[in-house]
Amino acid sequence: MARVKGGTTSNKRRKKILGQVKGYRFGRSKKKRQATEAIFHAYTYSFAHRKNKKKDFRRLWTARINAGLKSHGLKYNVFMKTLRDKNIIINKKMLATLAAERPETFERIITQVK
Repeated sequence: MARVKGGTTSNKRRKKILGQVKGYRFGRSKKKRQATEAIFHAYTYSFAHRKNKKKDFRRLWTARINAGLKSHGLKYNVFMKTLRDKNIIINKKMLATLAAERPETFERIITQVK
C-alpha cells in the first residue's frame, strides 16, 4: 500500500484558519496555534454579544419612544398598554423610528391613543 502524506490537507486547513484571522495583530494572524485560539474566543464572544446587541437595541427603542412621549405628557408604560388595548399593532422599532425621525407622524399616533 502506498504511503499517504497529509501535506496538502494540512496546508489547506492552516490557510483556512489564517484566512479567518486576517486583520488580527501579531502572532494571532501568523501562527496556526494562536490563530485557532483567537478564532475560538472570537466565536464565543460573538455568540454572547449577539444576544446583548438585541437587548441594547430594545432599550434604545424604549428610550426614544419615552423621549417622544414626554413632550406630550405621557408615560411609556401607559402608552404601550393603551396601544395594545386599542388594537393598534405597531412594533417598538417602528415607533422609535417615528419618534426620532418623523415626530408629526408619531404625534398622530399619540392622538389616536389619547
